[in-house]
Amino acid sequence: MEELVSKLSEILEVDNLDVTKKFTDYEEWDSLAGLSILALLDSDYNTTMSGKEVAAFDSIEAFCKEVLSRQ
Repeated sequence: MEELVSKLSEILEVDNLDVTKKFTDYEEWDSLAGLSILALLDSDYNTTMSGKEVAAFDSIEAFCKEVLSRQ
């Protein structure tokens, strides 16, 4: 999970990503960040989600667990 969290930190341009927060809790969350996450899912994790699905997770940790469970 550390690798995915690190990649998400880069996309959101934050040093310390608090996985208990939602993506939408971050000022840096915008449509470009959302698209970057969708591209990451496709290229690195061979899975797809909609932007609404990504934003709907209760926490970034729940999102990461879901992504990793699909592998």
